[in-house]
Amino acid sequence: MLSPHRPRVLPQTRKPVRTGGASLRALLSAACCAVLGAGLLAGAGTATATEAQAPARAAAAGSKVVGYFTEWGTYDRKYYVKNIETSGSGAKLTHINYAFGNVTGGKCAMGDAYAATDRAYTAAESVDGVADTWDQPLRGNFNQLRKLKKLHPNLKVLWSFGGWTWSSGFGEAAKNPAAFAQSCYDLVENSKWADVFDGIDIDWEYPNACGNTCDTSGKAAYKNLMGALRSKFGSGNLVTSAITADATSGGKIDAADYAGAAQYVDWYNPMTYDFFGAWDATGPTAPHSPLNSYSGIPKAGYHTSATIAKLRGLGVPASKLLLGIGFYGRGWTGVTQAAPGGSATGPAAGTYEQGIDDYKVLKTKCPATGTVGGTAYAKCGSNWWSYDTPSTIAGKMTYKNAQGLGGTFFWELSGDTSNGELIKAIN
Repeated sequence: MLSPHRPRVLPQTRKPVRTGGASLRALLSAACCAVLGAGLLAGAGTATATEAQAPARAAAAGSKVVGYFTEWGTYDRKYYVKNIETSGSGAKLTHINYAFGNVTGGKCAMGDAYAATDRAYTAAESVDGVADTWDQPLRGNFNQLRKLKKLHPNLKVLWSFGGWTWSSGFGEAAKNPAAFAQSCYDLVENSKWADVFDGIDIDWEYPNACGNTCDTSGKAAYKNLMGALRSKFGSGNLVTSAITADATSGGKIDAADYAGAAQYVDWYNPMTYDFFGAWDATGPTAPHSPLNSYSGIPKAGYHTSATIAKLRGLGVPASKLLLGIGFYGRGWTGVTQAAPGGSATGPAAGTYEQGIDDYKVLKTKCPATGTVGGTAYAKCGSNWWSYDTPSTIAGKMTYKNAQGLGGTFFWELSGDTSNGELIKAIN
């Protein structure tokens, strides 16, 4: 199973960083040539007077809307926290996952400290129209998130650690879960930005299995790690996790004790996208985020409903599972067949990376011409793309509600249009 958390090409920053996530073959290709429980939200704390007066948005099971905000997206994409507000997404989100913190030396660590805490925002770039000053104690994305939360008092922010590239550090962390949990708590609850975060999200790709690197920590390692985090962060903070969507027999879901660890998490984000893509350069073409199976699907069990059925069958409560959606598409070139299942000659050109592009680009560049497996596809010239649209997201929301799932999450905010077409479809 491949990771949805794909890379971005960064310009040189004051502190060079690696991006948080990518699909295996996309990453290797670049290197070779160059994803509420039934109860109330944990960690909500005692409501302030402002919160009490604000409209309730996250109280009922099934209502969570969790969007990833990427640290590196502020560079090449120039997608700032302000864009969450101007697109209307701030009023529709219940939670933001800030991606990614690093995992190294058995500890949680900063990803890009300059982007997170030091970059000075101009008045035009800032959430509230007020420019940063040289002597203020906190700048960067963290300060912008603080400003966004002032506008939306019920909005919660989690710091997500790991992702594709930095998951290699979890193996060392698993050797001493208590020490790892302590390091994460100390970082997330740092007094300079403790008010920004309401908990932690773990994106380990993948425990006791292979992602960017192969982990051999054993089946119990993930459960032990999540247990230590819950123990340290307590009931007053959220603890969540992005997990594999590989529901095949003997696949990545079977490699770790996700069912046993469910008692420690507020919810899981199964990464139900990137099932297929142009890392298989010659095809067959297939939608990367099918909701259901369909005639001719390249691999049985590689679809969202199989993932949810597998996790529920293992005993994970439906209310602790969120439905994953990608705000991007994957595509091939050299394709002659309009329907899925055609051959190709390689990945289609993308704005930042071959074989992938944002919904906001594809809706105009290659408008959807058909649907299969509950998601959309399009053929433009010799290029073939698949992606979700407002219409297919509406269908996925029907499925989410029928299954009694805890809500929806998506990768990631910058892929949506400037007026938030996709997040509106989720709501």
